[in-house]
Amino acid sequence: MNRFLILVIATGLSWAMVSCGAATENAEAKNDAERVENVKITELNRSTVTRKIDISTTLEGYETVNIAPSLTGIIEEIYVEVGSRVKKGDRLVRLDQSQYKTAKLTYSNAKIEFERLEVLKESGTVSQQAYDQAKLALDQARENLEFLEPNTYVKAPIRGVISEKNYEEGELFNGSPILTLTQTHQLKALISISESYVPFVKEGMELTVKPDVYKNQEFPAVIEIVYPTIDPATHTFQAKVRIPNSDNLLRPGMYVQTSIDLQEVEALMVPYRSVMKLTGSDERYVFVNENGRAKRVRVEMGQRFNDLIEVSSDGLEPGDQLVTVGQAKLIEGVKLNVVK
Repeated sequence: MNRFLILVIATGLSWAMVSCGAATENAEAKNDAERVENVKITELNRSTVTRKIDISTTLEGYETVNIAPSLTGIIEEIYVEVGSRVKKGDRLVRLDQSQYKTAKLTYSNAKIEFERLEVLKESGTVSQQAYDQAKLALDQARENLEFLEPNTYVKAPIRGVISEKNYEEGELFNGSPILTLTQTHQLKALISISESYVPFVKEGMELTVKPDVYKNQEFPAVIEIVYPTIDPATHTFQAKVRIPNSDNLLRPGMYVQTSIDLQEVEALMVPYRSVMKLTGSDERYVFVNENGRAKRVRVEMGQRFNDLIEVSSDGLEPGDQLVTVGQAKLIEGVKLNVVK
């Protein structure tokens, strides 16, 4: 009997607790439904904006060449110093000439022998085999001479300035670059651009370069190459920028800011502070006034212009009433009291 009574009491307590919990949830839901928040709103409109990209980068010589001949030997003479400006074809280095002089003599003798046998061949007094051997010897001597000449008397392959000198006259050249020649009358820079700008960045677009050392000067530049792939790790793509530098005011290694003006577009602009961030994620959202109640709308952010930022969303249209003050206290569906 006592056991039966205890069971009845326990069952009654359980039902009471469930009923109490349900009543509490209903009361909380009722409180949320009756909750009213004071907010300020503004009507959404499209504005005409010029998209602009500002990216920092480092300048490089447009072309850099390491001067390293394809043979070893004693360096007899170096005609330039660091800072020397040279034109394409100017003489830079002369290595030991002994191999070249031997090759030149061999070529001269081979040429004389070939010309002699060529005359005899026309009269039929020399065999075809002897003629072919003489021609082969001449071709080999010419090829060897053509290889040794530019590697003994080393000339500048491009216009530029000597940026490094690693040997002195009389030292043995062992394969590492004797000189480094850098093109500075025009420079280049690689910039990494967000993948969201892929449709807008084109080859031939003009931009400006602002070096830190020249605070109030801008230098014109042009996008020469837009690389065709996106880096999956950074979601950016690269573009190669060419910067004319005929006055040599800019130097390789300088830190600069590049500015690209893209096309004008019609965009929804909202106050930057009106955009909220979902805790624990990168999701961004705003609240709009829909029939007197708060509606949360997910947005994607674009470029920022001072206190305004461009947003895009399938759930926003011009004319929507955006909550600009009081949005931090809102939840979906809460009743709004719009104040002036």
